Amino acid sequence: MTKGKTDLANALLEQHVKHELASLKGTKLRRFLQTEVDELFAYAGTITLNRLTSVEQVMGVIQRIVVNMELDAGIPEMAAEMATEVLNAPVQKTSRLRDIITREQATGFLEEALELRQQRERVISEIMAHPVYQELVSNVVYQGVVNYLYEDNLITKSVPGVGSMMKFGKRMANKAVPGLDETFERRFKAWLADSLPGLIARSEQFLNRALTDDELRDSVMAAWVSVEDRTIEELHEGLGDVQLQEFVVLGYEFWLQFRKTEYFEGCARAVVEHLFTMYGDRPVIALLGAVGVNRDVVMAEVDAYALPVIDVLREEGYLEALVRRRLEPFYKSAAAKKLLQQEN
Repeated sequence: MTKGKTDLANALLEQHVKHELASLKGTKLRRFLQTEVDELFAYAGTITLNRLTSVEQVMGVIQRIVVNMELDAGIPEMAAEMATEVLNAPVQKTSRLRDIITREQATGFLEEALELRQQRERVISEIMAHPVYQELVSNVVYQGVVNYLYEDNLITKSVPGVGSMMKFGKRMANKAVPGLDETFERRFKAWLADSLPGLIARSEQFLNRALTDDELRDSVMAAWVSVEDRTIEELHEGLGDVQLQEFVVLGYEFWLQFRKTEYFEGCARAVVEHLFTMYGDRPVIALLGAVGVNRDVVMAEVDAYALPVIDVLREEGYLEALVRRRLEPFYKSAAAKKLLQQEN
């Protein structure tokens, strides 16, 4: 370009930049954004979800961002610090459990849980079958029988001296026949081992009969009434900062392992595929409506967040630099040069 044409091109560029910057602030900017939101929602009423994306594209995002993305080592430390701040926040001292979960809500959760009778019976059965519980029952029965024989039966309580005589006789018998006590214990425990399955089965039957819906409801609600007026600080008393941070770290380590399991991938895929089954062939506006997103919701966030951020970017000079990066190549292009030559 000649110097005159270059000056003209620069002048046009400057005026164009001023025009764009003037439209990117205040009322003009909001009007522009509202117009574009309306246009996008209009397109959302005709474009289907399947046309915009696919199951595999969404799964790819999950794989890259959720599963494969390396998380900085500082994340668990930051999470632990945030959890500590929450634990020590003043609101913990003033908020009561009933302020967070009402009695009606607790009752609703309980009623739903009571419907899970099959799961409840399964839990009882698995507890009863656990070796630790069976050992506990065996020891309790053994100690109970021994204590009854030597201390708590009706004769030893009613007749003075009988208990002492029985213990004396036990000691004398052990002296006369060494190992008699151990033999009795061994045989008695062997009998218990044979009888234990029946004891466990009767215990399970008893619990299933005793733990009725009404009994559980009364017990749980009684416990709820006893804690609903306590503050959150009182409820987590004894949980110190160190213990909380350790729980956060354990949770973080669990997440790093869990996100890479086939189970997580299978659950994520089931959700995504179902979403596309429901909305894939429908306009995107149907999905937006299902999650409560409409023009008013978007514009409320534009006012609250987008406009203030754009103001900061303009103050920092980013918007002007952006506009210039977009416009300068054109005003220095051969096409612009040709147009300016035609003007002459």
